[in-house]
Amino acid sequence: MQSPTIDPAKTELNYHHKAEAAHHEEHPDFRMFGLVMFLIAEGMIFIGMFGAYLAYRSTLPSWPPEGTPELELLLPGVNTIILISSSFVMHNADTAIKKNDVTGMRTWMAITAAMGIIFLSGQIYEYSHLEFGLKTNLFASAFYVLTGFHGLHVTVGVLAILAVLWRSRRTNHYSQEHHFGVEAAELYWHFVDVVWIVLFGLLYLL
Repeated sequence: MQSPTIDPAKTELNYHHKAEAAHHEEHPDFRMFGLVMFLIAEGMIFIGMFGAYLAYRSTLPSWPPEGTPELELLLPGVNTIILISSSFVMHNADTAIKKNDVTGMRTWMAITAAMGIIFLSGQIYEYSHLEFGLKTNLFASAFYVLTGFHGLHVTVGVLAILAVLWRSRRTNHYSQEHHFGVEAAELYWHFVDVVWIVLFGLLYLL
């Protein structure tokens, strides 16, 4: 009686892991594509809001309406520097994880989250010292809606970074080969920064 042939490859202890990896590779990873589509959709919302703001500005005889207190540039300017700088800090986190430096990734992401919290704190401080409210006039309403909606996105970005930091506590959760969470948080953060640059130009400089 002839004995059955045994595949030596299937006697390896990590056979099941290899099979799972091969099965995973058969399905393309569309997570980044999905995130890009989401950011495009969010960008369209912001573009619509910017378009409405410019339409108001171009049709009214004076903008901001007469009697509207001028916006101060010092605090928003410092906030802008902090937010733009945080993009470079965030990029360092992505660079670190691609070198398998998990500790470095955590450090840079923690700094980015702290910078985002400082930005939000500065925005809240500015709100508390403005001399106009949401219903003062059309400019005031547009100002609060635009900056508030952007602040919401910054808050989501900070929470995403904190989520990555929390998940990174698991051994080998993020590595040189597996770092989608880090890349996704970085891309979202860059999006938030670009939106703020446009927003700052429209509201404070024009």
